[in-house]
Amino acid sequence: MTPAARIQAAIEILDAIAAAAREGGAPADAIFAEAMRARRYAGSKDRRAIRAHVYDAIRLVRSAPVSGRAAMLALADADQDIAALFDGSAYGPAPIAPGEARAESGVAAEALIGLFDPLVGEQEHEAVLARAPLDLRANRLKAVRDEIAALFPEGSTIRGADDGWRLPPETAAVQHPAYADGLFEVQDAASQYASAALDAGPGQTIVDLCAGGGGKTLAIASLTGNDADILASDTNRARLQQLPPRAERAGATGIETRLLDPGKEADMLADRQGGADRVFVDAPCSGSGTWRRSPELRWRLTPSRLERHLADQRKLIDLGADLVAPGGKLLYAVCSIIEREGRAQVDDFLNRHSGWTADSGYLPDGIGRAAGAGFLLTPAHDGCDGFFLARLTRPC
Repeated sequence: MTPAARIQAAIEILDAIAAAAREGGAPADAIFAEAMRARRYAGSKDRRAIRAHVYDAIRLVRSAPVSGRAAMLALADADQDIAALFDGSAYGPAPIAPGEARAESGVAAEALIGLFDPLVGEQEHEAVLARAPLDLRANRLKAVRDEIAALFPEGSTIRGADDGWRLPPETAAVQHPAYADGLFEVQDAASQYASAALDAGPGQTIVDLCAGGGGKTLAIASLTGNDADILASDTNRARLQQLPPRAERAGATGIETRLLDPGKEADMLADRQGGADRVFVDAPCSGSGTWRRSPELRWRLTPSRLERHLADQRKLIDLGADLVAPGGKLLYAVCSIIEREGRAQVDDFLNRHSGWTADSGYLPDGIGRAAGAGFLLTPAHDGCDGFFLARLTRPC
């Protein structure tokens, strides 16, 4: 493909991604993969170049553009080499017309920025969209971090993460035989901090209420040395089905998976009521803390979608609280930098649940900043995804 043809391909893919963002369709990575399957003539260099154009435009443009061309024109304004490729050549984009509309650049729409936690100031905005590194977590059931370091000497330790090892973006770590052998998992540092913050120990009964594909469940199994009764539940069948084969690869035993019917979660967890030493509520959220990895998420967030997330979070934190034994702990977590999903949600919980208290001192030194009754982690301050955590203790 010519350089101009790559630009035109990026424009067409951006059209599809913007439409999916507005309509709640497939994620950007899935759309890109499908587009490349339809362009089998594109070589590996073409695919890399097109992907770079697509994601550079997504990171630059603050909200879903009216067209992929408008997004690419905004990128062209910042890169004259790209602007020169709007030359009208065969398979390339038409020349830029005088006064042609451009998409607006910025970290996010002003209304969305206004929802950020007060700790996320303008000085942090650039880091919110910077490319994320690849973080690994050594699986204590099969390896230690020093062994992972020997496998990937180009990396470095992660501050405050006892099992963490950091690699440059797009390192093909999962292609290493050690991954297939279960020696490590790919897991952002924020998720590693959250798993450790649960303070799970051997012999405990633990519920991972929103387990998804089981990343944090496996981290908990690793931290407890396979000596805990762990229940991993979720309402998403496709995601939860990923956990058993992952657990087998990791050598993680003692994990029960339970698919919950939406609206019937409490009934289906009745046998666990008031009996768990630890409950992890990694609630569904805006994903605003993961824009480094999925920058198109900020194109998808609408007031109605945020309200749905807030309602789900309130329901789940209450459900999780009912599972905690007297004196036990609940860890509430969202990969979000939005105040209403973090500190405000926990303040509301504490106002409604007499006797519950918020813990402190459960994060490594220098990691996170106090945000109400919990802590906020951000890319600029902590070098990880944006995350809000609050550990709460049930009265005895």
